[in-house]
Amino acid sequence: MKKALLVLLVLAVIALILGSSFISRRNQMAIKREAVNAAWAQVDVVLQRRADLIPNLVETVKGIAVQEQIVFGDIAKARSALLSVHTPAEKITANSQLDAALGRLLVVVENYPQLKSNENFLRLQDELAGTENRIAVERRRYNEAVQDYNTFIALFPNSVVASISGFARNDAYFKTEEGARQAPKVNFNYGTTPGAPSSAPAPAPAKP
Repeated sequence: MKKALLVLLVLAVIALILGSSFISRRNQMAIKREAVNAAWAQVDVVLQRRADLIPNLVETVKGIAVQEQIVFGDIAKARSALLSVHTPAEKITANSQLDAALGRLLVVVENYPQLKSNENFLRLQDELAGTENRIAVERRRYNEAVQDYNTFIALFPNSVVASISGFARNDAYFKTEEGARQAPKVNFNYGTTPGAPSSAPAPAPAKP
C-alpha cells in the first residue's frame, strides 16, 4: 500500500513538473508571438506613412514630367494593392511591388534636374527618405522577432508544446531578392551636396 502511494506521489510530482513546464513554455510562445505582432504593427505604420506620402510626391513630379504616365500608373496600382491587403504576407508582397514602382519613379526623376529647385518636392524628398530609413529599421526588427519566435517553437520539447497548443511557424519574412528587395535609394540630388557641382547635366545658369 505504501509503495502504491509512493508511486502515485512520484507520478503526481512528475505530472506537476511537466505541467508547469508546459504552461511556462506555452506562455513564452505567446509572448514571442505577441512580440512578432507588435513588430509588425510598427512596420505597418511606416508602410502606411510612405503610402500616404507617395500621392503628393507623384503629383509634384507630374507637374514637370507629365509624359511619364506609365510610371505614374504603376505606382498607383502598387499603392492600391498595398492598401487593399491585410495579412503580413500579402502586405510584404505588395510592398515589394511598390518598392519596384517607386524605384522606377526615382529613375524618371533623375531626368528632370529642375525638380531640385522645387521646394515642395524637396520637402517630400526629405520626408520620404526618412520614412524609407524607418522602414528599413522596423523591417529588420520584425524579421528578428519572427526568427526568434520560429527558432523557439522549433526546439525540442518546445515543438511538442507548439504542436499541441496550435503555435505554427511564421513564414511572413521580408526577404531580400537579388536587385529587388533593397530599399529604394531616395536621393534626388544626383550625388551632390548643396553648393557642390552636379555630375548630371543641368541647364546653364541665366546671365545676370
